[in-house]
Amino acid sequence: MENFVNSDNSERLQLQLERLQSTLNRAYRNVPFHQNRLNGFASVESMADFIRLPFMERQHLGEYYPYGLFAVPLRDIVRIHTAPGTGANPIVSGYTRQDLQMWQSIVAESLKAAGVGAHDILQINLDAGLANWGRDYKDGAEAIGAGVIPNTVMSSEKQLMILRDYRTSVLITTPSSAFQLAELMFKANLNPTSLNLKTLILVGEWISPELRKELEDQLHVITWLHYGLSEVPGPAVAFECRQHEGLHINEDHFIAEIIDPASGEILPQGEIGELVLSTLTTRAFPLIRFRTGDRARLMKSPCTCGRSLCRIEWGEGRTDDILSINGVKAHQDQITRHLELALGFSPIYRYFIRKRLGVRDCLEVWIAIGDDMLFDEIKSLEKLINDAKDKLEENLSVPVSVRLKEKGSFNG
Repeated sequence: MENFVNSDNSERLQLQLERLQSTLNRAYRNVPFHQNRLNGFASVESMADFIRLPFMERQHLGEYYPYGLFAVPLRDIVRIHTAPGTGANPIVSGYTRQDLQMWQSIVAESLKAAGVGAHDILQINLDAGLANWGRDYKDGAEAIGAGVIPNTVMSSEKQLMILRDYRTSVLITTPSSAFQLAELMFKANLNPTSLNLKTLILVGEWISPELRKELEDQLHVITWLHYGLSEVPGPAVAFECRQHEGLHINEDHFIAEIIDPASGEILPQGEIGELVLSTLTTRAFPLIRFRTGDRARLMKSPCTCGRSLCRIEWGEGRTDDILSINGVKAHQDQITRHLELALGFSPIYRYFIRKRLGVRDCLEVWIAIGDDMLFDEIKSLEKLINDAKDKLEENLSVPVSVRLKEKGSFNG
Protein backbone atom coordinates (compact mmCIF):
# COMPACT_ATOMS: atom_id res chain seq x y z
CA MET A 1 0.00 0.00 0.00
CA GLU A 2 2.75 2.49 0.81
CA ASN A 3 3.93 2.52 -2.81
CA PHE A 4 0.75 4.23 -4.00
CA VAL A 5 -0.20 7.88 -3.94
CA ASN A 6 -3.08 7.59 -1.53
CA SER A 7 -3.66 8.44 2.08
CA ASP A 8 -3.99 6.10 5.03
CA ASN A 9 -7.66 6.98 5.17
CA SER A 10 -9.43 3.61 4.90
CA GLU A 11 -12.67 5.28 3.84
CA ARG A 12 -10.96 6.98 0.93
CA LEU A 13 -9.28 3.73 -0.07
CA GLN A 14 -12.63 1.97 -0.06
CA LEU A 15 -14.12 4.78 -2.16
CA GLN A 16 -11.25 4.51 -4.61
CA LEU A 17 -11.73 0.76 -5.00
CA GLU A 18 -15.47 1.12 -5.51
CA ARG A 19 -15.03 3.83 -8.14
CA LEU A 20 -12.24 1.87 -9.78
CA GLN A 21 -14.44 -1.21 -10.04
CA SER A 22 -17.22 0.87 -11.61
CA THR A 23 -14.74 2.29 -14.12
CA LEU A 24 -13.39 -1.17 -14.97
CA ASN A 25 -16.90 -2.56 -15.43
CA ARG A 26 -17.85 0.22 -17.84
CA ALA A 27 -14.57 -0.01 -19.78
CA TYR A 28 -14.73 -3.82 -19.99
CA ARG A 29 -18.35 -3.81 -21.11
CA ASN A 30 -18.15 -1.04 -23.72
CA VAL A 31 -14.57 -0.81 -25.04
CA PRO A 32 -13.08 -3.78 -26.99
CA PHE A 33 -9.56 -2.44 -26.37
CA HIS A 34 -9.98 -2.74 -22.60
CA GLN A 35 -11.86 -6.04 -22.83
CA ASN A 36 -9.02 -7.61 -24.82
CA ARG A 37 -6.31 -6.20 -22.55
CA LEU A 38 -8.00 -7.15 -19.30
CA ASN A 39 -8.57 -10.67 -20.66
CA GLY A 40 -11.38 -11.44 -18.26
CA PHE A 41 -9.64 -9.93 -15.24
CA ALA A 42 -11.84 -6.95 -14.44
CA SER A 43 -12.43 -7.38 -10.73
CA VAL A 44 -10.38 -5.59 -8.07
CA GLU A 45 -10.78 -6.12 -4.35
CA SER A 46 -7.46 -4.60 -3.35
CA MET A 47 -4.57 -2.59 -4.72
CA ALA A 48 -2.69 -5.85 -5.14
CA ASP A 49 -5.34 -6.84 -7.71
CA PHE A 50 -5.08 -3.41 -9.31
CA ILE A 51 -1.35 -3.56 -10.08
CA ARG A 52 -1.89 -6.77 -12.07
CA LEU A 53 -3.72 -4.74 -14.71
CA PRO A 54 -1.73 -3.85 -17.85
CA PHE A 55 -0.53 -0.34 -18.58
CA MET A 56 -2.23 1.99 -21.03
CA GLU A 57 0.21 3.98 -23.17
CA ARG A 58 0.02 7.15 -25.19
CA GLN A 59 0.17 5.42 -28.58
CA HIS A 60 -3.04 3.57 -27.73
CA LEU A 61 -4.89 6.90 -27.65
CA GLY A 62 -4.19 7.49 -31.35
CA GLU A 63 -4.46 3.89 -32.52
CA TYR A 64 -8.18 3.82 -31.73
CA TYR A 65 -8.99 7.09 -33.52
CA PRO A 66 -11.51 8.60 -33.41
CA TYR A 67 -14.01 7.05 -30.96
CA GLY A 68 -12.61 3.58 -30.28
CA LEU A 69 -11.83 4.28 -26.60
CA PHE A 70 -15.14 5.94 -25.72
CA ALA A 71 -16.91 4.02 -22.97
CA VAL A 72 -20.33 5.64 -23.49
CA PRO A 73 -22.59 6.04 -26.55
CA LEU A 74 -21.93 9.07 -28.75
CA ARG A 75 -25.35 10.45 -27.82
CA ASP A 76 -24.02 10.96 -24.27
CA ILE A 77 -20.98 12.96 -25.45
CA VAL A 78 -21.35 16.73 -25.08
CA ARG A 79 -17.76 17.82 -25.80
CA ILE A 80 -15.12 16.41 -28.17
CA HIS A 81 -11.51 17.49 -27.93
CA THR A 82 -8.59 16.81 -30.30
CA ALA A 83 -4.89 16.80 -29.39
CA PRO A 84 -1.74 15.74 -31.26
CA GLY A 85 -0.99 12.02 -30.98
CA THR A 86 2.25 10.09 -31.38
CA GLY A 87 1.54 8.80 -34.88
CA ALA A 88 -0.57 9.59 -37.92
CA ASN A 89 -3.79 10.02 -35.95
CA PRO A 90 -4.63 12.72 -33.41
CA ILE A 91 -6.02 11.90 -29.98
CA VAL A 92 -9.77 12.39 -29.75
CA SER A 93 -11.27 12.50 -26.26
CA GLY A 94 -14.90 12.89 -25.27
CA TYR A 95 -16.70 14.20 -22.22
CA THR A 96 -20.17 13.56 -20.88
CA ARG A 97 -22.12 16.27 -19.06
CA GLN A 98 -21.20 14.53 -15.81
CA ASP A 99 -17.51 14.60 -16.79
CA LEU A 100 -17.64 18.35 -17.37
CA GLN A 101 -19.39 18.92 -14.04
CA MET A 102 -16.73 16.82 -12.34
CA TRP A 103 -13.93 18.84 -13.96
CA GLN A 104 -15.61 22.07 -12.98
CA SER A 105 -15.59 20.91 -9.35
CA ILE A 106 -11.94 19.74 -9.51
CA VAL A 107 -10.72 22.99 -11.04
CA ALA A 108 -12.80 25.09 -8.63
CA GLU A 109 -11.25 23.34 -5.63
CA SER A 110 -7.73 23.81 -7.00
CA LEU A 111 -8.39 27.52 -7.53
CA LYS A 112 -9.78 27.92 -4.01
CA ALA A 113 -6.63 26.25 -2.66
CA ALA A 114 -4.70 29.12 -4.31
CA GLY A 115 -6.90 31.67 -2.57
CA VAL A 116 -8.92 32.56 -5.66
CA GLY A 117 -12.44 33.76 -4.92
CA ALA A 118 -15.35 35.93 -6.00
CA HIS A 119 -13.28 39.10 -5.50
CA ASP A 120 -10.80 38.14 -8.24
CA ILE A 121 -10.57 38.91 -11.94
CA LEU A 122 -8.98 35.87 -13.55
CA GLN A 123 -7.25 35.95 -16.95
CA ILE A 124 -6.42 32.79 -18.91
CA ASN A 125 -3.51 32.85 -21.38
CA LEU A 126 -2.82 29.43 -22.92
CA ASP A 127 -1.70 28.24 -26.35
CA ALA A 128 -4.24 26.84 -28.80
CA GLY A 129 -3.02 23.33 -27.98
CA LEU A 130 -4.38 23.77 -24.44
CA ALA A 131 -7.72 25.24 -25.48
CA ASN A 132 -9.63 22.58 -23.53
CA TRP A 133 -7.80 23.63 -20.37
CA GLY A 134 -8.89 27.20 -21.04
CA ARG A 135 -12.51 26.08 -21.03
CA ASP A 136 -12.05 24.03 -17.85
CA TYR A 137 -10.40 26.90 -15.99
CA LYS A 138 -13.14 29.28 -17.15
CA ASP A 139 -15.86 26.93 -15.88
CA GLY A 140 -14.09 26.30 -12.57
CA ALA A 141 -13.45 30.01 -11.94
CA GLU A 142 -17.03 30.95 -12.77
CA ALA A 143 -18.26 28.28 -10.35
CA ILE A 144 -16.59 30.11 -7.45
CA GLY A 145 -17.86 33.49 -8.63
CA ALA A 146 -14.62 34.95 -10.02
CA GLY A 147 -14.74 37.36 -12.93
CA VAL A 148 -13.21 35.54 -15.91
CA ILE A 149 -11.41 36.80 -19.01
CA PRO A 150 -11.65 33.62 -21.13
CA ASN A 151 -8.74 32.16 -23.03
CA THR A 152 -8.29 33.84 -26.41
CA VAL A 153 -5.22 33.28 -28.57
CA MET A 154 -3.75 36.75 -29.10
CA SER A 155 -0.40 38.49 -29.10
CA SER A 156 1.53 38.89 -25.88
CA GLU A 157 1.26 42.65 -26.28
CA LYS A 158 -2.54 42.38 -26.27
CA GLN A 159 -2.46 40.02 -23.28
CA LEU A 160 -0.35 42.54 -21.40
CA MET A 161 -2.77 45.36 -22.28
CA ILE A 162 -5.67 43.33 -20.89
CA LEU A 163 -3.65 42.40 -17.81
CA ARG A 164 -3.13 46.10 -17.08
CA ASP A 165 -6.43 47.65 -18.17
CA TYR A 166 -8.81 44.98 -16.88
CA ARG A 167 -7.10 44.88 -13.45
CA THR A 168 -6.38 41.16 -13.59
CA SER A 169 -5.57 39.74 -10.15
CA VAL A 170 -5.06 36.08 -11.16
CA LEU A 171 -3.26 34.91 -14.30
CA ILE A 172 -3.27 31.29 -15.50
CA THR A 173 -0.53 30.60 -18.04
CA THR A 174 2.55 28.51 -18.79
CA PRO A 175 5.97 29.41 -17.37
CA SER A 176 7.23 30.26 -20.88
CA SER A 177 4.40 32.71 -21.51
CA ALA A 178 4.80 34.21 -18.03
CA PHE A 179 8.43 35.06 -18.73
CA GLN A 180 7.50 36.58 -22.07
CA LEU A 181 4.89 38.81 -20.43
CA ALA A 182 7.41 39.83 -17.78
CA GLU A 183 9.94 40.86 -20.42
CA LEU A 184 7.34 42.83 -22.37
CA MET A 185 6.24 44.53 -19.17
CA PHE A 186 9.73 45.82 -18.45
CA LYS A 187 10.31 46.83 -22.07
CA ALA A 188 7.11 48.88 -21.87
CA ASN A 189 8.45 50.54 -18.70
CA LEU A 190 5.45 49.15 -16.80
CA ASN A 191 6.18 48.66 -13.11
CA PRO A 192 4.56 45.46 -11.76
CA THR A 193 3.57 47.36 -8.62
CA SER A 194 1.08 49.34 -10.72
CA LEU A 195 -0.82 46.14 -11.56
CA ASN A 196 -3.50 44.31 -9.60
CA LEU A 197 -1.81 40.96 -10.34
CA LYS A 198 -1.19 39.00 -7.14
CA THR A 199 -1.53 35.33 -8.12
CA LEU A 200 0.19 33.48 -10.95
CA ILE A 201 -0.97 29.90 -11.60
CA LEU A 202 1.60 28.04 -13.72
CA VAL A 203 0.41 25.06 -15.77
CA GLY A 204 1.46 22.79 -18.60
CA GLU A 205 5.19 22.45 -17.99
CA TRP A 206 7.73 21.98 -15.23
CA ILE A 207 9.63 24.97 -13.88
CA SER A 208 12.73 24.96 -11.71
CA PRO A 209 12.56 26.49 -8.21
CA GLU A 210 15.14 29.08 -9.28
CA LEU A 211 13.17 30.31 -12.28
CA ARG A 212 9.96 30.21 -10.28
CA LYS A 213 11.47 32.52 -7.65
CA GLU A 214 12.73 34.79 -10.41
CA LEU A 215 9.18 35.14 -11.74
CA GLU A 216 7.84 35.90 -8.27
CA ASP A 217 10.51 38.54 -7.66
CA GLN A 218 10.02 40.17 -11.06
CA LEU A 219 6.24 40.33 -10.97
CA HIS A 220 5.70 40.64 -7.20
CA VAL A 221 3.30 37.67 -7.20
CA ILE A 222 2.83 34.31 -5.50
CA THR A 223 3.08 31.39 -7.92
CA TRP A 224 1.09 28.15 -7.71
CA LEU A 225 1.71 24.97 -9.73
CA HIS A 226 -1.02 22.82 -11.25
CA TYR A 227 -0.33 19.48 -12.94
CA GLY A 228 -2.52 17.97 -15.65
CA LEU A 229 -2.52 16.06 -18.93
CA SER A 230 -2.75 18.00 -22.20
CA GLU A 231 -4.33 15.02 -24.01
CA VAL A 232 -6.91 13.75 -21.51
CA PRO A 233 -8.62 14.43 -19.25
CA GLY A 234 -7.54 17.96 -18.29
CA PRO A 235 -5.87 20.31 -15.80
CA ALA A 236 -5.58 20.29 -12.02
CA VAL A 237 -5.08 16.55 -11.59
CA ALA A 238 -2.75 17.78 -8.85
CA PHE A 239 -2.47 21.24 -7.28
CA GLU A 240 -0.49 23.21 -4.73
CA CYS A 241 -1.90 24.35 -1.42
CA ARG A 242 -0.75 27.40 0.56
CA GLN A 243 2.26 25.48 1.90
CA HIS A 244 3.80 25.15 -1.60
CA GLU A 245 5.42 21.85 -0.66
CA GLY A 246 4.39 19.47 -3.42
CA LEU A 247 1.16 19.03 -5.35
CA HIS A 248 -1.89 17.34 -3.86
CA ILE A 249 -3.32 14.53 -6.00
CA ASN A 250 -7.12 14.61 -6.34
CA GLU A 251 -7.40 11.11 -4.88
CA ASP A 252 -11.19 11.00 -5.01
CA HIS A 253 -10.88 11.11 -8.80
CA PHE A 254 -7.49 9.51 -9.53
CA ILE A 255 -5.22 6.70 -8.45
CA ALA A 256 -1.57 7.52 -9.03
CA GLU A 257 1.49 5.28 -9.00
CA ILE A 258 5.21 5.92 -9.40
CA ILE A 259 6.93 3.23 -11.45
CA ASP A 260 10.38 2.41 -12.76
CA PRO A 261 10.06 3.50 -16.41
CA ALA A 262 12.27 0.63 -17.59
CA SER A 263 10.81 -2.31 -15.65
CA GLY A 264 7.29 -1.03 -14.90
CA GLU A 265 7.71 -2.03 -11.25
CA ILE A 266 6.23 0.23 -8.58
CA LEU A 267 8.89 2.26 -6.79
CA PRO A 268 9.02 2.89 -3.03
CA GLN A 269 7.87 6.24 -1.77
CA GLY A 270 10.49 8.93 -2.13
CA GLU A 271 12.07 7.56 -5.31
CA ILE A 272 11.61 9.48 -8.53
CA GLY A 273 10.09 7.64 -11.48
CA GLU A 274 7.27 7.79 -14.00
CA LEU A 275 3.83 8.94 -12.93
CA VAL A 276 0.99 6.55 -13.82
CA LEU A 277 -2.62 7.70 -13.53
CA SER A 278 -5.99 5.93 -13.48
CA THR A 279 -9.29 7.81 -13.61
CA LEU A 280 -11.98 6.95 -11.07
CA THR A 281 -14.86 9.22 -12.04
CA THR A 282 -14.36 9.91 -15.76
CA ARG A 283 -17.17 8.24 -17.68
CA ALA A 284 -16.54 8.89 -21.37
CA PHE A 285 -12.80 8.30 -21.65
CA PRO A 286 -11.43 6.19 -18.79
CA LEU A 287 -7.69 5.86 -18.31
CA ILE A 288 -6.52 2.63 -16.67
CA ARG A 289 -2.90 2.67 -15.50
CA PHE A 290 -1.99 5.33 -18.07
CA ARG A 291 1.75 6.00 -18.37
CA THR A 292 2.07 9.78 -18.45
CA GLY A 293 5.80 9.97 -19.23
CA ASP A 294 6.14 12.67 -16.56
CA ARG A 295 8.70 12.31 -13.79
CA ALA A 296 7.59 12.60 -10.16
CA ARG A 297 8.12 11.24 -6.68
CA LEU A 298 5.87 10.73 -3.68
CA MET A 299 6.18 12.95 -0.64
CA LYS A 300 5.89 10.95 2.57
CA SER A 301 5.08 13.42 5.30
CA PRO A 302 1.53 14.74 5.83
CA CYS A 303 0.90 18.30 4.70
CA THR A 304 0.44 20.94 7.38
CA CYS A 305 -2.41 22.50 5.39
CA GLY A 306 -4.68 19.83 6.89
CA ARG A 307 -5.60 18.08 3.63
CA SER A 308 -5.40 14.30 3.78
CA LEU A 309 -4.64 14.12 0.05
CA CYS A 310 -1.14 12.83 -0.67
CA ARG A 311 1.35 14.86 -2.64
CA ILE A 312 3.81 14.48 -5.46
CA GLU A 313 6.90 16.46 -6.35
CA TRP A 314 6.86 17.13 -10.10
CA GLY A 315 10.27 16.34 -11.59
CA GLU A 316 12.26 17.75 -14.49
CA GLY A 317 12.27 15.99 -17.88
CA ARG A 318 10.35 13.02 -19.20
CA THR A 319 10.78 9.27 -19.28
CA ASP A 320 9.85 9.02 -22.97
CA ASP A 321 10.74 10.80 -26.23
CA ILE A 322 7.69 13.07 -26.20
CA LEU A 323 8.42 16.78 -26.61
CA SER A 324 6.66 19.31 -24.40
CA ILE A 325 6.37 22.77 -25.95
CA ASN A 326 4.46 25.35 -23.92
CA GLY A 327 2.73 22.44 -22.22
CA VAL A 328 1.61 20.85 -25.51
CA LYS A 329 2.89 17.34 -26.24
CA ALA A 330 4.39 16.40 -29.62
CA HIS A 331 6.32 13.42 -31.00
CA GLN A 332 9.15 13.24 -33.55
CA ASP A 333 7.14 10.85 -35.74
CA GLN A 334 4.54 13.58 -36.15
CA ILE A 335 7.18 16.09 -37.21
CA THR A 336 8.50 13.65 -39.82
CA ARG A 337 5.05 12.81 -41.16
CA HIS A 338 3.85 16.39 -41.55
CA LEU A 339 7.13 17.51 -43.13
CA GLU A 340 6.83 14.72 -45.69
CA LEU A 341 3.23 15.66 -46.46
CA ALA A 342 4.11 19.33 -46.91
CA LEU A 343 7.34 18.86 -48.86
CA GLY A 344 6.45 15.79 -50.94
CA PHE A 345 9.66 13.97 -49.99
CA SER A 346 11.51 12.72 -46.90
CA PRO A 347 13.84 15.51 -45.79
CA ILE A 348 16.98 15.36 -43.72
CA TYR A 349 16.16 17.51 -40.73
CA ARG A 350 16.92 18.36 -37.11
CA TYR A 351 14.68 19.97 -34.54
CA PHE A 352 15.17 21.99 -31.38
CA ILE A 353 12.99 23.43 -28.66
CA ARG A 354 14.10 27.01 -28.29
CA LYS A 355 13.81 27.92 -24.62
CA ARG A 356 14.92 31.43 -23.76
CA LEU A 357 13.85 33.68 -20.93
CA GLY A 358 11.27 36.15 -22.09
CA VAL A 359 10.59 34.35 -25.35
CA ARG A 360 7.77 31.95 -26.07
CA ASP A 361 8.97 28.39 -26.59
CA CYS A 362 9.18 27.45 -30.24
CA LEU A 363 9.78 24.27 -32.24
CA GLU A 364 12.63 25.14 -34.59
CA VAL A 365 13.18 22.79 -37.54
CA TRP A 366 16.29 22.81 -39.72
CA ILE A 367 15.88 21.22 -43.15
CA ALA A 368 18.98 20.25 -45.12
CA ILE A 369 19.19 21.73 -48.61
CA GLY A 370 19.24 18.90 -51.15
CA ASP A 371 18.56 18.09 -54.79
CA ASP A 372 14.85 17.79 -54.02
CA MET A 373 14.78 21.48 -53.21
CA LEU A 374 16.22 22.99 -56.40
CA PHE A 375 13.75 25.51 -57.80
CA ASP A 376 14.06 28.04 -60.61
CA GLU A 377 12.36 30.71 -58.53
CA ILE A 378 13.09 31.63 -54.94
CA LYS A 379 9.35 32.20 -54.43
CA SER A 380 8.67 28.51 -55.01
CA LEU A 381 11.22 27.57 -52.35
CA GLU A 382 9.76 30.09 -49.91
CA LYS A 383 6.28 28.70 -50.49
CA LEU A 384 7.50 25.18 -49.78
CA ILE A 385 9.05 26.23 -46.48
CA ASN A 386 5.98 28.25 -45.47
CA ASP A 387 3.78 25.25 -46.29
CA ALA A 388 5.93 23.08 -44.01
CA LYS A 389 5.69 25.65 -41.20
CA ASP A 390 1.91 25.98 -41.58
CA LYS A 391 1.44 22.20 -41.68
CA LEU A 392 3.39 21.70 -38.46
CA GLU A 393 1.67 24.54 -36.62
CA GLU A 394 -1.78 23.38 -37.71
CA ASN A 395 -1.27 19.81 -36.55
CA LEU A 396 0.95 20.30 -33.48
CA SER A 397 -0.71 23.48 -32.17
CA VAL A 398 2.64 25.04 -31.20
CA PRO A 399 4.73 27.90 -32.64
CA VAL A 400 7.08 26.64 -35.37
CA SER A 401 10.09 28.10 -37.16
CA VAL A 402 11.46 26.33 -40.28
CA ARG A 403 14.89 27.14 -41.66
CA LEU A 404 16.94 25.85 -44.58
CA LYS A 405 20.49 24.84 -43.67
CA GLU A 406 23.53 23.49 -45.49
CA LYS A 407 24.16 19.84 -44.64
CA GLY A 408 27.40 20.90 -42.94
CA SER A 409 25.33 22.62 -40.26
CA PHE A 410 24.11 19.19 -39.13
CA ASN A 411 27.54 18.00 -38.04
CA GLY A 412 28.25 17.74 -34.34
